[in-house]
Amino acid sequence: MNYIQAIILGIVQGLTEFIPISSTAHLVFASRWTNIYNGDPQMITATMAVIQLGTIAAVLIYFAGDILSIANAFIRDHWAVLTRKRGMRYSGTGGVRPIWLSQEAWLGWLIIIGSIPIGVAGLAFKEMIEGPDTKNLWIISIMLIAVALLLALAEFVGSQRKDVKHLGMWDAIVVGFAQAMALMPGASRSGSTIMAGLFAGQKREAAARFSFLLSIPAISAAGLLQLKEAVEILPKDAIMPLLVSTIVSAIVGYLSIWFLLAFLRKNSTAIFIIYRLILGAVLLVLLWMGVLSPVVNV
Repeated sequence: MNYIQAIILGIVQGLTEFIPISSTAHLVFASRWTNIYNGDPQMITATMAVIQLGTIAAVLIYFAGDILSIANAFIRDHWAVLTRKRGMRYSGTGGVRPIWLSQEAWLGWLIIIGSIPIGVAGLAFKEMIEGPDTKNLWIISIMLIAVALLLALAEFVGSQRKDVKHLGMWDAIVVGFAQAMALMPGASRSGSTIMAGLFAGQKREAAARFSFLLSIPAISAAGLLQLKEAVEILPKDAIMPLLVSTIVSAIVGYLSIWFLLAFLRKNSTAIFIIYRLILGAVLLVLLWMGVLSPVVNV
């Protein structure tokens, strides 16, 4: 991988990781277009996972204040219970959270609970995730359309009444399983989790914000697990371009987070739904006509 290829992949990763249009789909297109590693699926998967660390850095920087508040409250509240300074009672919020936990500490628990499904699925299907099927354009195009339709349905039936402070156990479970479903190529982690949040009655901005926070454990774990493997299997001259690509994805990812949160305060996800439907349909037609090959033969 050279520096031009690295910058292109970094831009694509940063733009598509948080905007609900599927980063995997666009990285597959970009990897084919730039022909990195001659289409080797294992090398491409390792590269994609490491570049994701850049977008996690973007989340950590953008939500630094929130993350510090959550961590501080989590430690403080649990220490208070352990030292018997506070009893374990439920608040008057309809059982949304225990009274002994502040909103920030409770959000920490929701992130932990919501991360369990993808952690289990990621370990159970690790070989499949790293295999060539995750680059199959038939699967990607079908999932682009399927999630677009589900997102449209969520926009239509969702009550959109919950802010982040109103999230409960059910929200974490629903969004957590949606995040695990996003391991399927073309589903989009952000698209699936925002869709699930809307189905659970969350406001658009709240669904996006929780989606971003929930991405931290999942993408960090995937990136760090792949980092050692990437160093071993990727050519030595690819290390510096990989670093450049990660930095580019962090910068572009930060701007993407800012854009999406601002956009969803006043707009629906309709533009992303339309884009996914058009892209998925075009891919299906091109695949059916034989213009595109479903996978790259290495």
